[in-house]
Amino acid sequence: MREITYRQALNEALGEELERDPDVFLLGEEVAEYNGAYKVSQGLLERFGPKRIIDTPISENGFAGMAVGAAMVGLRPIVEFMTFSFSLVAFDQVVNNAPNMLTMSGGQFNIPITFRGPNGPAHQLGATHSHATECLYANVPGLKICTPATPRDAKGLLKTAIRDNNPVLVLESELLYSSKGLVEPEDHELLIPLGEAELKRPGTDVSIICYAQTVPLALTAAERLQEEGIEADVLDLRSIKPLDLSAIFQSVTKTHRVVIAEQDRPYCGIGAEICFRIQREIFDELDAPIMRIAQEDVPMPYNERLEKAVLPSADKIVAAAQKVCYS
Repeated sequence: MREITYRQALNEALGEELERDPDVFLLGEEVAEYNGAYKVSQGLLERFGPKRIIDTPISENGFAGMAVGAAMVGLRPIVEFMTFSFSLVAFDQVVNNAPNMLTMSGGQFNIPITFRGPNGPAHQLGATHSHATECLYANVPGLKICTPATPRDAKGLLKTAIRDNNPVLVLESELLYSSKGLVEPEDHELLIPLGEAELKRPGTDVSIICYAQTVPLALTAAERLQEEGIEADVLDLRSIKPLDLSAIFQSVTKTHRVVIAEQDRPYCGIGAEICFRIQREIFDELDAPIMRIAQEDVPMPYNERLEKAVLPSADKIVAAAQKVCYS
């Protein structure tokens, strides 16, 4: 095992898949000459050339549509959105075209396309650059969605996404690009299945179900709760769609108390779906009402103190866990 950054892990995944399959190519704004807005595509232009690492105009709807067409004729495009807030400009391609083509063509056209880039709030980017888009896209049949929180998960999930014959969204965490973690050696094939959650920390008293940017917050909260004698089970979903219901139910059956930490807004959010599934399938296992920690239901403020007040935090997760544990 070796320690690398989240950014490096994504870069390795891209390089390995471009090397493995000549049908794979990357396109997006500034991915080539500039090495990517967040340097995820660093060095790939030199390795693979301008026919496979393609700088595009500032036209998300245009280059996402071109990628859908390329996928229809057998190529495997990777589309980088500079931020998933900008994917809203390509909403017709991501929501209306890519996920529907297989069914509407009677199975004639697979769409092996990967949409990737930073998703969710970062730091003082304002409302129009801070969208967490997972609940928007999770509502769409035909799309798969993964949300890696560690370098290892980022590499393994991205490689799996690129090989999938369906449209997959890899929602990366901008705040985690510089975070470090252990990843297998480069000569080891790392593939992480979509729809397989991972227990990041075992516990017996409360299940903290989280993903993406809320995973490090949940782990910090768990350390603080341990000082009070509360052992938290921290379950990282890793994939939003498909959802690992088996892992969720196993954790809740063990702890009987649940806090869901999500980076999106609460209304019609990922946490609401998880709450429904738990109460429908294992309601009798609950010893307390489920608590949800999410963004406040407001446009993201630019002001730093207001932004901090709106976002999920370790403090909020700790308070919610204390409440469900009647501590």
